[in-house]
Amino acid sequence: MAEYHITMRFSSWFSSFVALSVALAPYAPSALADGLPDLGENSQLTLTPQMERRVGEAIMRDIRLSDPSYDDDPEVTEYLNVLGNRLVSNSQNARQDFEFFLVRDSTLNAFAMPGGFIGVHSGTIVTAQSESELAAVLAHEIAHVTQHHIARMASNQGKLSMAVLAAMVLAMISRNSQVGSAAATIGQASAITAQIGFTREFEREADRIGFQTLEKSGFDVLAMPAFFLRMQNAGRLYENNAPAYLRSHPVTSERIADAQNRIQGLPYRQTPSSLDFQLVRAKLLAAQSTPQDALTQMQADLREKKFSNGIAAHYGLAAALLRAREPARAAAELAPLLHSTEHPMLAGLDARIKQASGDAKGALGVLKQALQRYPNNRALNYGYIETLQQLGQNRDAASLLDEQIKNYPRDARLYSMRAKGYSSLGKRLLQHQAQAEVYVLQGSLPAAIEQLQLAQKSSDGDFYQLSSVDARLHDLTRQLAQEMKEKREKK
Repeated sequence: MAEYHITMRFSSWFSSFVALSVALAPYAPSALADGLPDLGENSQLTLTPQMERRVGEAIMRDIRLSDPSYDDDPEVTEYLNVLGNRLVSNSQNARQDFEFFLVRDSTLNAFAMPGGFIGVHSGTIVTAQSESELAAVLAHEIAHVTQHHIARMASNQGKLSMAVLAAMVLAMISRNSQVGSAAATIGQASAITAQIGFTREFEREADRIGFQTLEKSGFDVLAMPAFFLRMQNAGRLYENNAPAYLRSHPVTSERIADAQNRIQGLPYRQTPSSLDFQLVRAKLLAAQSTPQDALTQMQADLREKKFSNGIAAHYGLAAALLRAREPARAAAELAPLLHSTEHPMLAGLDARIKQASGDAKGALGVLKQALQRYPNNRALNYGYIETLQQLGQNRDAASLLDEQIKNYPRDARLYSMRAKGYSSLGKRLLQHQAQAEVYVLQGSLPAAIEQLQLAQKSSDGDFYQLSSVDARLHDLTRQLAQEMKEKREKK
């Protein structure tokens, strides 16, 4: 994540964390430092998968809350998780949940964090020339997680403390020189310098296991050496300013040769890229650079026939036209696709175009019809609920939200929409109660407690609603007190 607006945020967090860990100069703790679990101070420990997950969750909470490059686009996120979990299901030693997420950044980068959290830069998806190439990147990152490489690197330092683990994670995902300086403060400079990237052994292991996962999942294994060559060429172009992925995962001639040797004797398997991949890639291409530059590029690609899938190329142009605030032209570009192809992303774009044209009722009709075919599609459900609320149909929206929250109880976006709906209905207690759950899921207990206190003070709740608020407030207050006690004991 070197170029991914992470430098100041992680440097600040690391300094704060060092202060908590070794009682050096006082720093104001960041949200992430507050959420990190206590693994023990300078103790001989083996990181369990549960510990790794807790560390990963703490880092993810901070990314979701404060990193502007984190993008929860539901269409891209759903695609990444479907593709990623297909690979996970064919990966050895995958005994944990995985979460794949998008980072809106044009550089070529992907990274694995402890606990199964894998970030993918939009530039990586755009750079991949096939779905198999993207799958090769994800398979490699999955292997880093299943083989517990970051935890093993931290453990190899001898005494495993949170400071060592934090430094390892930061070194792997930020490549930030300030991390090295912070590590030196606590005498860990040599360890971090030595382990600034994955070791050759770990890279070979991730390549080997990732290759096996790619093959078992039915993808084209030729994609792995092909993408390595593309990365190597990119590295030559970047010279000393290469993206983090090329520096922390250096592509050597040995790695390329190993990948090429693995495919020797294997039968050729032609694996076409899915329409999902093509549409997601086109969507991200249309979102790059300025709206006008993106539109010019999409038009040129179509004119010069520089595309591998015509449906995706025209979809991308329609998306670029919408971004350039030309909804009428976007609708005309999309119309032939809607007559020839059914896909939830096409329906979603159709609805957004109608919204931009001021036709909220038309958008609602499109989404309602699409949901009959794709009832579990998250993006379509989000759009349908938001359009119902826009049209003032808050009771219908509330009913659908109840159903969605039963299916996805940890979806903060659903609770946020529920809070908005209750606000429109003038139900203040329920509004604050729903907003409290948003903050709980984001990892901010003080903010959640404040919302529940506001709910208590509202005058529109009945006995049962107030009892529910009181019980939840008692639970969260006790939970926060326990966390504060643990932090005091650490000092």
